[in-house]
Amino acid sequence: MIVQHLRDRIQLITQPDHARLARAIMEHCVPLMARPRRDTILFAIAEHDNGWSEEDAAPRVNPVTLDIFDFVTAPATVRHSVWPRGVSRLAGNPWAAALVAQHAIVVYDRFRRAAAWEPFFSEMEAARDSMIKRTGGLLEHLLSDYVFVRLADLISLTFCTGWTDEQRFGDWTVRLSGTRVIVPDLFGGAEIPIAIDAKEIPARAYRSDAELRGVFRHAVGTTLRGTVAAVDGSPAPAV
Repeated sequence: MIVQHLRDRIQLITQPDHARLARAIMEHCVPLMARPRRDTILFAIAEHDNGWSEEDAAPRVNPVTLDIFDFVTAPATVRHSVWPRGVSRLAGNPWAAALVAQHAIVVYDRFRRAAAWEPFFSEMEAARDSMIKRTGGLLEHLLSDYVFVRLADLISLTFCTGWTDEQRFGDWTVRLSGTRVIVPDLFGGAEIPIAIDAKEIPARAYRSDAELRGVFRHAVGTTLRGTVAAVDGSPAPAV
């Protein structure tokens, strides 16, 4: 779950909805149009957070802080289970499954030296390599395709979370200015309109999962709108 705290309300966006927005954005990506595996890359982008569906359908409260667990603060046991589930669901498209496994490896790289995370990385790397082997492809080609998955994720997340800090991936920088996500030009000079549905609940402490879920079931729907645009005069790094 993506959780945004506003003055008088909390906005909640599901991870699968964020992933679908990521795909909608990258459908306009000019460098991706020439990729032979474009359809599979777009599919992986749209499905990269499908393992969060169960969690987002039943949001949880941190019993210590009374904050709502989001995709960053969710217990490690939750994060460890989400990604194998998501990769497994994509097994019928092994290249997409391998891209999602690689995504899990990248986004949690900061935990690489933590002993509690060693089984997770071993499992994800084994799943990635197994899926690549099924396609007869090469890891270097997967890593090249993965750039689009990570960029899509960062662009969509920056908008959905309202992150104000620059987000970096390799030579790429993504930042938010109002409701505009600014990136080096991926879209042939076009400005891409974007929108995503969210649910709003009162901004207060929720003392149990049951209380939060009861309010969540009757949450008011809203739509967040913005644009994705290129930095003026800033060419996109090569992909």
